[in-house]
Amino acid sequence: MDKIRKLREAREPAGLGVSGQAMDRRVEKKAPYGRYAAYAAGGIAALAFAWWFVDTLMGGRSLSVNAERITVSAVSVGTYEDFIPLRGRLVPRSTVFLDAIEGGRVEEILVEDGASVAAGDLIAVLSNTNLQLEVLGREAAVTEQLNNMRTIELQLEQNRLAHKRNLVEIDYQITRLTREISRQRELISKNLVSQSTIDELDDELTYYKNRRDVTLESQETDARMQEQQLVQLRDAGQQLQAGLGFARKNLDDLSVRAPVAGKLSGFNIEVGQSITRGGRLGQIDDPDAYKLNVEISEYYLSRVDLQQLALAEHNGKDLGLRISKIYPDVSEGQFKVDMLFEEDPVGLRRGQTLQVRLTLGDDTDAVLIPNGSFYQDTGGSWIFVVSPGGREAIKRTVSLGRRNESFIEVLDGLEPGEQVITSPYTSFIGMDRLNLDDE
Repeated sequence: MDKIRKLREAREPAGLGVSGQAMDRRVEKKAPYGRYAAYAAGGIAALAFAWWFVDTLMGGRSLSVNAERITVSAVSVGTYEDFIPLRGRLVPRSTVFLDAIEGGRVEEILVEDGASVAAGDLIAVLSNTNLQLEVLGREAAVTEQLNNMRTIELQLEQNRLAHKRNLVEIDYQITRLTREISRQRELISKNLVSQSTIDELDDELTYYKNRRDVTLESQETDARMQEQQLVQLRDAGQQLQAGLGFARKNLDDLSVRAPVAGKLSGFNIEVGQSITRGGRLGQIDDPDAYKLNVEISEYYLSRVDLQQLALAEHNGKDLGLRISKIYPDVSEGQFKVDMLFEEDPVGLRRGQTLQVRLTLGDDTDAVLIPNGSFYQDTGGSWIFVVSPGGREAIKRTVSLGRRNESFIEVLDGLEPGEQVITSPYTSFIGMDRLNLDDE
């Protein structure tokens, strides 16, 4: 083995290694071009996703908006006039309703709707058979009660006279027996009469005296009992008389009369029509004095009070008003108030409407933004502020205060000179940024 190895070494040149070794080398594999393209596209997509993710977290949801379709207004400093514009309807200051106290059938109509009436004027005549029968029944009951009362009064008087006659008779007997006993005592001293005669006279005198006491007690008892019964009957009679008076008044009320002077309205009944008890026949309005009935948003409920001042414009002239009544009911976000004129206006008609400015407070200096439709969408809690370059608008939380027809008071969140979007936000709800462009 050693010889063979030595022979092989001798046959190979020095420094050459194994045969064929110099000819062998490693060939590196080349990556395909498509794989590099895929890696590049994936990187770009990852970068785009990362940019979108960061932009979403930092900037929120955005929307591109045509700048010509929005209204941009400036934040400014000015005088805030604390009033709200309203619209009021002219109604009579006082109204008296005509209601049927008792129902009945319309027999006659004497006045047309819209006519002026004086207090006490006969307007219509109704008929009610049941009420007439009721009045007759009450009259009979009153008559019967009066007869009973007269009977008891007669009995009381007869008993009083009977007791009086008895007392007269008893007093006569007592006087007679007293004298007789006196004479008999003079005779008995002369032994002309017996003692038994005097004893009999004494017994008879005692009887009449006791009878007199009993008669007086009976007279007193009868008088007291009958007087109590008479008082009860009189009370019952007065109640019946009062009931009869009410029934007769109801019967008289079938003749409908105007309770006050004024203008008759809503009087639309017809002859032969049946009117229920308490049914509305119409109303009488004061033709010369008016008030304004105004509806106000419930947002201002806490800022409206009695005697608050307002102005209404009519024919170029300001009319002073004061709140006279606040209705507590709120319907569809509105509550009502009545306003009285400080001076009765001339040339106004019922149902006419007037523009009103209700003063809520004193004028003050404040940071202001124009009043716009955005307020209904945000409630005044946030607004879009336009960037200095005018290319975008960012949502910002703000605090807004009072508002009138023209301006809204800014309490916090905005500085004078900034630009804000005051047009409706209906299409922007949920967005955090608006990209403003010209297309």
